[in-house]
Amino acid sequence: MADKIVIKGEVRDTRGKNENRRLRVAGKIPVVVYGGGSESLAAAADLRALAAVLRTDSGVNSVFSLDIPGVGINDVIFQARQIHPITGRLIHADLRRFSKGEKIEMTVPVVLIGTAKGLEVEGAVLSQAMREVKVLCEPANTPDSIEVDVSDLDAGHSLHISDLKVGAGLEIIEDAEAVVASIVSISESDLEPQLETVEPEVAGEAPAEEAE
Repeated sequence: MADKIVIKGEVRDTRGKNENRRLRVAGKIPVVVYGGGSESLAAAADLRALAAVLRTDSGVNSVFSLDIPGVGINDVIFQARQIHPITGRLIHADLRRFSKGEKIEMTVPVVLIGTAKGLEVEGAVLSQAMREVKVLCEPANTPDSIEVDVSDLDAGHSLHISDLKVGAGLEIIEDAEAVVASIVSISESDLEPQLETVEPEVAGEAPAEEAE
């Protein structure tokens, strides 16, 4: 397991455009830290370090530590982000602080693995209805993805949320009957574009009604 990322921060005593300008010059952005049974805290953190967290495989699901002098080190996770509409840069972030053992709602990608035996049927297609699911877990134990083996999936059958197998400490909070993936049959007629037959017009030629 990779070492947890630690980002240095500082308390923000003032706010407003001048303060934000000072932070940008210093390569930092304003952040708000809340949760974990403590009052919210206005702080600032290094833009490049926060952007690097977002670029990791876990992205917004990454758990990292924010070290603020006088406050201490807190494990946090991105709760909300504000992106500049032109530059595409991160300009503000809300960070969720959590206590040890606390579970929060996360979104995890669903990855289908294996080759479904139902695909041996002519015209059969594997359809994935859900590409991500909401889970409840400790942020540090959030999986990068939930793998679903579709090898035994027959034509005309479906896999539901209730069929997914996840590790201890992870709870899927979706409708148990929701379809994750299924094998459907598509006929050749379904694949053919449905085009209306349109009589071509000749340039300069008036429609029949006008010609009369």
